[in-house]
Amino acid sequence: MMSKFNAVWAIDLGNNSLKALHLNIEGEVVEVIGFDNIEHGKILTDSSVTAVERDELIALSLRRFVKQNNLGGDDIVVSVPSQNSFARFVNLPPVDSKRIPEIVRFEAAQQIPFDIDDVQWDWQLMTGPESPENKVGIFAIKNDVVISALEYFGIENITVSYVQMAPMALYNYMLYDRPDLISSENQGVIVLDIGAENSDLVVCTKSTVWQRSIPMGGNAFTRAIANAFKLNFERAEKLKRTAPMSKYARQIFQAMRPVFTDLASEIQRSLGFYSSSNPSTKLVRAVAFGGGTKMRGLLKYLRQTLQMPIERPDSFKNLAIGSGVSTAKFHENVSDFGIVYGLALQGLGLAKIQSNLLPRSIARSMVWAAKAKYFIAAACVLLLVSVISFGRTLFDKAGYDKHEADRTKITDVITTGNKAISKLKAVKAKGADSKAMIQEAFEPFKYRDVIPLLYQTILSQLPSEKNCSERRQKQLYRAFAAGDVETVLQTPRKERKQIFVTSMSVRFVEDVEAAGFGATSLQSGVSGKKEGRKAGELDDRALGELGMSRRGPAAKYQKTFYLKAGAEGDVSEEAKPGFVVTMTGYSPYRNLGELMDPAHVKDHPNRWGVITRLMHLDDIVDGNSPFELYKKTELEHFKLEIKPIDIDAEMRPRIGVVDMKRAESKEQVLIDPMTKETVSTVAELDEQGKRKLNGLGNVVYEVNDHWFTLNAKFIWKDAPKQTVEENATPTVKRVKVGWREGEKTGAKEAQK
Repeated sequence: MMSKFNAVWAIDLGNNSLKALHLNIEGEVVEVIGFDNIEHGKILTDSSVTAVERDELIALSLRRFVKQNNLGGDDIVVSVPSQNSFARFVNLPPVDSKRIPEIVRFEAAQQIPFDIDDVQWDWQLMTGPESPENKVGIFAIKNDVVISALEYFGIENITVSYVQMAPMALYNYMLYDRPDLISSENQGVIVLDIGAENSDLVVCTKSTVWQRSIPMGGNAFTRAIANAFKLNFERAEKLKRTAPMSKYARQIFQAMRPVFTDLASEIQRSLGFYSSSNPSTKLVRAVAFGGGTKMRGLLKYLRQTLQMPIERPDSFKNLAIGSGVSTAKFHENVSDFGIVYGLALQGLGLAKIQSNLLPRSIARSMVWAAKAKYFIAAACVLLLVSVISFGRTLFDKAGYDKHEADRTKITDVITTGNKAISKLKAVKAKGADSKAMIQEAFEPFKYRDVIPLLYQTILSQLPSEKNCSERRQKQLYRAFAAGDVETVLQTPRKERKQIFVTSMSVRFVEDVEAAGFGATSLQSGVSGKKEGRKAGELDDRALGELGMSRRGPAAKYQKTFYLKAGAEGDVSEEAKPGFVVTMTGYSPYRNLGELMDPAHVKDHPNRWGVITRLMHLDDIVDGNSPFELYKKTELEHFKLEIKPIDIDAEMRPRIGVVDMKRAESKEQVLIDPMTKETVSTVAELDEQGKRKLNGLGNVVYEVNDHWFTLNAKFIWKDAPKQTVEENATPTVKRVKVGWREGEKTGAKEAQK
């Protein structure tokens, strides 16, 4: 049954967190209009957590959820764990449809391994009315499990409308969001939900579902770490989550290896049992959900062990994101939202399995409570309408007789107005051609601000007075902008959190996934060794690589992009238009890597680096940013190179000037033209002015500033999509995007 409000809240109360999803349906579009993921104060299955404390932790999470979200009158769908639950599919003999409920009750009493009075159960006909057989799904769960789960919601005055088992919710998700994977009865897809204490294994076919609860989850890995390193559960959990960044990563993964093996063995054993019972069904793929899937190396190990592809979804195929929902934050939680997605689909009436395990006594109370107020309201409305209708009839009769002359005047005005409207339409029709010409003339200017906006967006994330919270650094930025050298020198050079961009290149690509970095005009202009051309200046060949041309002494550039349209419909959804950006520069700060991409600062915006801010553009830029940093964690899509500034290096950015005093000696150095400080790596000198040597007789060098090269890709989220009519020849549309310069240089300008 579909929600009467066209919106529904789905809630999954897990051992680690409360997951909630708010879906709305408009026409045939299902969209997310809200979500929440609230971690409990402690993991509920921690051995140190008592039963009383567990109830308090759940109550606190629910209270926080109610405070943060407006539940309104929307239906609430909740899940119950798969333990002590039962699902069985049976074929009934060919009987009249009126006798099916009677036969199902008899089958339920025979199939359910508990007393029929001790469980909440429901059934559903899985085949269509024209099918030659009657396949029925029987679902049941023990009364104490359901009542215990509903007590927490009752305390917070949350009225639950539907109760469903977590495995059935995952099955509903698969049939609605991934129907391409479940096309027949002979092909099965595995859904693996790795929770904190238990893991649900669900095998889905077109009309059946098989489930098993494996008593092993993320906590098993935590306990293995706790035993190996003699830690309490809480510290071991923290160590597990930070294992990839820990210097003891190898020892941590070694401690967890037996759990990897045990989990894979349990899954293999369960799948072996299923395959032996269903020899005609071939298992082709697995989809993984749950917090346990975030553990590094687990999915790779399971792929190798099970010998089949396993994917962890990073988005939902048939779910739109509402305008008020942060897309980036929602995608961070997708792997935890499989169950609540399936629950919400049932509440909206879009799920295959619609069984409801809500206790019948509660359901009846809800129905009658809802109907009573409607009966009273209907009676009051009927009485009120009767009185108003009688009075209105008398009033209208008197008014009609009184305003006969007014009606005549109104008729004349309407006739005059209709004539004026006809004349206006004729004039507008003549101006249609002019309007089309104006629109065509302005078309080339539609996207001219895109690349300047990308430049501005990237440069605005550099360290500056606006992006810094340290008072001393703010004073430094102001002094630098004012050219106050004396104040700048008060801060030691290696403590100045400054980044100077010396050059920057932007290249449009139709698909950022397929685009490579390669050699660009930016790199060819960095070395400054071409004769007849200043360092950093773009030559004609380099401009050609960027798709630009030099026009006149002002060196204005523009680029023409060609967006291809498919033969039918939009450009391929898999192609993501965007930009390939190469930026070089340097910094006097002692740890440039920390300034660019500090670790463990996700929840501390005041400590973000340049790259961290680029990853959170939607949170920084007013409104949603049209750009999105693409796959920062993959080397082929993002690369940051940092090296000390060395005047003898084969390639260096345009940094500083040669120190003329030391140019006469054997060693040349680069100095800051503003502060006259050394920026390049130089040999250390002793008191006699000679080079210092170490114990091996090698020259001792002092590293000063560092230079960097950043290669990154940005998705253009608002890129135009072209369409053509069905059976039409594919077309190519040219879109011009202009900008003031193809490359920005100058340390001082970039710093501002």
